Amino acid sequence: MAEALEQLKASGSLPVTQVFDVDQHTGFMAPQPPIARLPSPWEPWEAALNSAVYAKIQLGDKVGLTPTEAAGSEKWRGSIRNLPTLATEGLSNSAILLRRAHLVLAYLLHFYIQSLPPSQVISIPQSIGIPLLQVSTELDIPPVLTFSDTVLYNWDFRNAPKSEVALPTPSTIRTQTMFTNLTDEEEFYLCSARIELRGVEVLELMRVTMDETFVGDAIAVRRIKEYLHTIAGVIVELKALLLDVKKSCDPDVYYNQVRPWFRGEDSAENKSKWVFEGLDAHPQLRVPTELSGPSAGQSSMVHVLDIFLGVNHQATSPGRPPFMSRMQSYMPRNHRLFLDHLKANPRPLRAFVMDANDPELLSAYNHAVMSLKEFRDAHMIIAALYILGPARRAAIATSTAAKQVSYSHDQPSEALKGTGGTDLVKFLKDTRTRTTETLIP
Repeated sequence: MAEALEQLKASGSLPVTQVFDVDQHTGFMAPQPPIARLPSPWEPWEAALNSAVYAKIQLGDKVGLTPTEAAGSEKWRGSIRNLPTLATEGLSNSAILLRRAHLVLAYLLHFYIQSLPPSQVISIPQSIGIPLLQVSTELDIPPVLTFSDTVLYNWDFRNAPKSEVALPTPSTIRTQTMFTNLTDEEEFYLCSARIELRGVEVLELMRVTMDETFVGDAIAVRRIKEYLHTIAGVIVELKALLLDVKKSCDPDVYYNQVRPWFRGEDSAENKSKWVFEGLDAHPQLRVPTELSGPSAGQSSMVHVLDIFLGVNHQATSPGRPPFMSRMQSYMPRNHRLFLDHLKANPRPLRAFVMDANDPELLSAYNHAVMSLKEFRDAHMIIAALYILGPARRAAIATSTAAKQVSYSHDQPSEALKGTGGTDLVKFLKDTRTRTTETLIP
């Protein structure tokens, strides 16, 4: 791997190859349906996940939770505590198995934690906590549900394809694993999946653009103008796909029944620490420090657009890494390497445009940046529709409006956390501002 990366750095171009586990047809999405079940040695995990889904385990802080529902959740959690702690060594030689194991164990983790009564201490049983830590160490990602678990490696074809080499498209895929099995939850995942698949064209356009910047002659400049206008058009389509989530995902259903399952340690309102039982007996495992929930900020496609166009997400808090940098630690390892390779480009596009002194090239570049800014405008619209509005309605419905939580865009509240643990509105406004600042006067 190291030798291959050095060769790629020397070449200066942007390859979309198996070195980075980025497919030329599906990008960061798996090119074939991920496996839907682990082999028999790990069947107890799969069976436990099935039982949680089919028993319709409820959120522990659900409004109107009945004693029967609470008892059903406790019974299921008891079965998790009684599970044996299965060995993970047999998974180590297969990235496919490790990914499925991480997905299953992370869903079990969130089912277990989010179904607990709000006042209960969060102590994660060894039966799922230790294997999850081991698998996460192998994959070099945190032991928590991630964007790759919910989107990249969590799909199948809606109908059996006619060809064995069929590729996923936005209209042919469905979600494999969910908490609620509601259409609203599936549509939330598929919205991101469609953006990933449509964005693949940008990866190829970036590659040829980077090749042309190394040539740098008049013909190259003309071609780059065309590529940038095409990239802007694709980003406009990504914006439309993002807004399309409104067609099949109800904001209140999402906010009250789906989103709470994603909460990580730093996005939960009760601020409870997650304690992994039995960690002392495994000195090779470390206490995790990153336990945010899945977030669109973990999408490599979004990071690629920022890096390529030169958007600089600087840290806003001294001594604390920027949120977008933190979210990269939740990505599959090879995708992080891909981003690092892109950052190391010795001739960044923005600098090339500034040096070229070509008004039409500058206009094409700014067109692409403005398209990305408008994509972020759409993200703010979705946040207002799916989080800010339902949060206000939920507060009124439960008579907690007296907490004086503000729901305006101009006065965000700490209580409104993104699933990645950020102050949601401030984060979205900051990323939009950073994008606007990338425009070249």
